[in-house]
This record gives sequence, C-alpha cells and structure tokens, in this order.
Amino acid sequence: MGWTRREIMLGSLASVGTLAVQKPGFAAASSYFSGTTVDNGVTFRSTNFAKIDRKWHRQVVKYFSSEPIGTVVVDTTHHFLYLIMENKTAIRYGVGVGREGFKWYGRATIDQKALWPRWTPPPEMRQRHPELPESVDGGSPKNPLGPRAMYLLRDGVDTGYRFHGTLEPGSIGKDASSGCIRMFNEDAIDLYQRCPIGTAVQVLPHIADQAQNAAQATPVE
Repeated sequence: MGWTRREIMLGSLASVGTLAVQKPGFAAASSYFSGTTVDNGVTFRSTNFAKIDRKWHRQVVKYFSSEPIGTVVVDTTHHFLYLIMENKTAIRYGVGVGREGFKWYGRATIDQKALWPRWTPPPEMRQRHPELPESVDGGSPKNPLGPRAMYLLRDGVDTGYRFHGTLEPGSIGKDASSGCIRMFNEDAIDLYQRCPIGTAVQVLPHIADQAQNAAQATPVE
C-alpha cells in the first residue's frame, strides 16, 4: 500500500526522539502485576494477565495480507500488532499507540535492537517535562522502555519510534504514548526474539478487514 506525502510527514512531525512516555511519573497499578521474572540477570515484575482483557493477550489469528511472511503490521485504530506467519496466520499482540497529536503511519524497518535498553528522554520531551531525568539505566524499575526496544528506521534514518515494553500494562489497548508502540513486557521479549534486524514494519490506521476477531483466535504460550 502506498503512502501520501502528507501521511509520511505526519509521522515525521510527530516524532520527537524516543518518545516513550505520555507524562512524568512511572507509577502503575499494582493489580496489573503478579510476581517477578528474571531476564538476562534483571528481575522485573510479571504482568498479571488474569487482570488483562483476553483480546489483548498474545494469540494466533487468521490474517490475509499481500505483505511477506515476517512483516510486522500495526493496526493503530484497534491497538493490535501483527507478525505475519505462514498459512495466512499472524501472531497478534495487544499494543498501546500514540495519543492524539502523536500518531504516525508509514513504513519502516527494525534496524537496531537492544536488551534492557538505556532510556534518554529527547530534548523536546525534557522541555515539556523538565523534572524528567537526563537518562535512566537499562534494567531500572523506572525505565519506561522495559526489557526490550526495537528501533524503527526509514531509509537508514531513525524515525524516533520504537517497539518496546511498558511500566503501565493498563495502557495497552489505548492511545497513550508519544508515538512509540508499547507492548506488555513479555510480548516485547517475544517479538524481539522473532524479528531479526531488517524486519519490515508497516503502521496503518486500521486493518480490521484483514484479520479475524478475538473469539476465533488461539492463545500463544
């Protein structure tokens, strides 16, 4: 699917660096967490999926697309990310997307990946929220990127957008970020493992006609 100059520019204008959080502060409802998990030597709070609507759980769905297997497609209207698989299926993840004024659409590639990435708020964000730190170390319980970050580039240029984890599981399924695509931490880890460098990404307003509904989906363990 082609993109108009206006659509591409919308993405460029919304981008202001890493853009990981909507507002200062990192508190999250404790009910969204249950126990802890250790990943690459870092202990983090596990998502309490019993408190999460099933439609946002990672699952396999039927998916019809002309995009190649391995492509990641994001439906921003319905808050789903699809990783296209074989036999007209996809792994579907619930995601949080950009709030009004920070949405973007277009194509990119995953050209960089990071385990427990360090977060550095871009200057524009610190101007809006001067109380933010200059940076937050990877693995810190206050790092909004969580355990993984996948950096989206377009023609070799960093778009400023990422797929990454979240400190706020309750924001999945909502327009909550400054443009980045938020995932449950467990889902960010899963997607990271499945997407090599060079993975094609397409971010769309909506694609509901290409994927089956939640009632027909199969959970992914």
